[in-house]
Amino acid sequence: MSEYLQVNVDHRLGDLALQVTCALSAPWTVLFGPSGAGKTSLLRILGGLIRPDRGHVALHGRTMVDTASGAWVPPAKRAIGFVTQRTTLFPNMNVTANVAFGLSAFSRRSSDERVAQMLELFQGSHLATRMPADLSGGEKQRVALARALAPEPRLLLLDEPFTGLDADLKGSIMEQLTTWLAEREVPALYVSHDVAEAFQTAADVMVIDHGQIQAHGPAQVVLASQREQLLRQLGAGSREPG
Repeated sequence: MSEYLQVNVDHRLGDLALQVTCALSAPWTVLFGPSGAGKTSLLRILGGLIRPDRGHVALHGRTMVDTASGAWVPPAKRAIGFVTQRTTLFPNMNVTANVAFGLSAFSRRSSDERVAQMLELFQGSHLATRMPADLSGGEKQRVALARALAPEPRLLLLDEPFTGLDADLKGSIMEQLTTWLAEREVPALYVSHDVAEAFQTAADVMVIDHGQIQAHGPAQVVLASQREQLLRQLGAGSREPG
């Protein structure tokens, strides 16, 4: 996959000066860094939820924002899916209507088929008629993922969306999600604090700290020191007490 996303932005958020220049080409990229480093703010700029003070963002060669020329594509027209820690389901719509929300260009039959496919992918078929208030946190996240992917976006942004899921379900959904994205050549940018996840997804990693990209490359290179620490911790945890 050639470079699909080009980013060159400067933006001030309180005490944080976000200054990011990067180009993404990997199918799956993990954005890794401490709390307050600028991870979520960068995703919100890409998704069109924040207008940067200065800069340029292009997706598949199409300009999303360019402050010099005044170009701006609103979030709904960017073909970017965005799932966050805090789900934003419409409380007055049931699960089916939520997942179908971005499918207005589809025929009714095609929309129904796509909704059923996406709910099955995220093990949520039994939730189709429920209202968001009747869902658990993990169920809401699954529905949010189904809604984000239903229109087949050209980029998927994930801001730690698996927080409410148990380990087994999270692993299953991650496997299904990565397969679905790979089959459709939809890249993902995924915010995570979990070193193990970066290796499980064979991802590229961008490390961000104090608003700037500190490293960018294959996980086994960029996170080598964290990997060694993780292996030591696992080894210590597996030893029998003397």
